[in-house]
Amino acid sequence: MAVISRGFGARRRESDPDLPPGQFLTTDFPVLSAGPTPDIDTADWSFTIRDETGETHAWDWDELHALGLEDVHTDIHCVTRWSKLGTHWRGVSLDRLFENVESSYDFTMVHSYGGYTTNVPLEDLLDGKAWIATEFEGEPLDPEHGGPARLLVPHLYFWKSAKWVRGIVMHARDDPGFWEQNGYNMYGDPWKEQRYW
Repeated sequence: MAVISRGFGARRRESDPDLPPGQFLTTDFPVLSAGPTPDIDTADWSFTIRDETGETHAWDWDELHALGLEDVHTDIHCVTRWSKLGTHWRGVSLDRLFENVESSYDFTMVHSYGGYTTNVPLEDLLDGKAWIATEFEGEPLDPEHGGPARLLVPHLYFWKSAKWVRGIVMHARDDPGFWEQNGYNMYGDPWKEQRYW
């Protein structure tokens, strides 16, 4: 398991009360990964949602973008205690992707190229809360930050915003993903400091 972290400058929460508890403010964008960075060409990339019946809804790169990109201005918070405020992303809302997906299940497992998984309740992916992001600060998303596409769920700790996202599978139960199996909190609300079990 490789974890990469470039040095970054930070300020403690005490100097910025808008930060969640226990967080430091950074202007850099630290790189943290649970494994090697996969090399994914957009010509080979696809995204799927599979419901409980086994029906699979799929989009390639062009089909994803044809759904319409949205500008997202948000703060992000990592469980390793850094926060980056006022970030700019572009991506496709999960609301668009779930428009024709019918499911009675309340939970999802997000899957990434490279094998990473994380669990996210369905309600945290809908109603303008989550995107498949393909751009950061006006540029295509760098592979080290999850490019060509990553999940963006900014109201949860950033391990829920799975890099190199490739699909979502509906689940009846809130089954743990990679980090959740290794002691991280099942939900990950930064304002409640839900870091670990």
